[in-house]
Amino acid sequence: MQRLDFLRDQVELWEGLVSETEETLEMAKDAEAEGAHDLYPDLRKKAQDLDKKFRDNEFQVLLDGKYDDRDAILSIHAGTGGVDAQDWAEMLLRMLLRYAEKKCWSAQVTAEQRGEEAGIKSATIRISGPYAFGFLQSEGGVHRLVRQSPFNSDALRQTSFALVEVMPEISDPAEAEISPDDIRVDTFRASGAGGQHVNKTDSAVRITHLPSKISVECQSERSQKQNKETALKILASKILAKQQAAAEAERKQARGEHVAAQWGNQIRSYVLHPYKMVKDHRTKHETKDPEAVLDGDLTGFIESFLKWKMRS
Repeated sequence: MQRLDFLRDQVELWEGLVSETEETLEMAKDAEAEGAHDLYPDLRKKAQDLDKKFRDNEFQVLLDGKYDDRDAILSIHAGTGGVDAQDWAEMLLRMLLRYAEKKCWSAQVTAEQRGEEAGIKSATIRISGPYAFGFLQSEGGVHRLVRQSPFNSDALRQTSFALVEVMPEISDPAEAEISPDDIRVDTFRASGAGGQHVNKTDSAVRITHLPSKISVECQSERSQKQNKETALKILASKILAKQQAAAEAERKQARGEHVAAQWGNQIRSYVLHPYKMVKDHRTKHETKDPEAVLDGDLTGFIESFLKWKMRS
């Protein structure tokens, strides 16, 4: 139903834009034929408004990838930078959850590993909404933060890194060609908030894909069965993403292009000190309002990424 509502809104938007454009064009032709020069300013304003409406929405027609209409699974990992990096990873988690909230999407943290002092070492979230993966694919990569550290008495400038993985949710593990013989399932007692049932039974599940050594956990559901089903979807998504990344790297090598290491280059920098700016290094889109970005205002970066991706 969410997807249906999204598509219906898109059809109404573009049909309305076509209709308004045709009406404006007819008015312009009539004004020219009748020599009604006094109408030209209004027609120019109308044409400018239509052009802006088109440019504000054209990026949405770029959501035509194979998995763009799927829900999204995101994994966040603290990188170099110690406690600051773990705090940065939690800031990114909040940013992504706030974006989902602004889009009226549902979001669920399925696994989380807290840092000893602050922040998180890693977290996995499922975000469900129309074209969630299509929109959020722009966030995949290394994010760099520069700020005065709140974790040392001298308030020194600190650079921290965190990695965000973005994958389309795979509802059927068969899509990733996972054999039951290739996985190991372990159960354990969930930790943290979750109610007495969650914390007193071995409901949490860890599934390991033996050939690739990829391991995922889920402890957000009440039952072991539900956690296993969710963990299998996340595992399938990770395996498919790894297969696609390997295929893309092979294509780039065949074309003689440099294949950067996963942690080699940041996709976006967030500077809070000595000045304020967020800049995407792929699209060159930037803003001087990092607080808004960290509060989930990602629309400009997502639109710029989709247009950049089309040109690449």
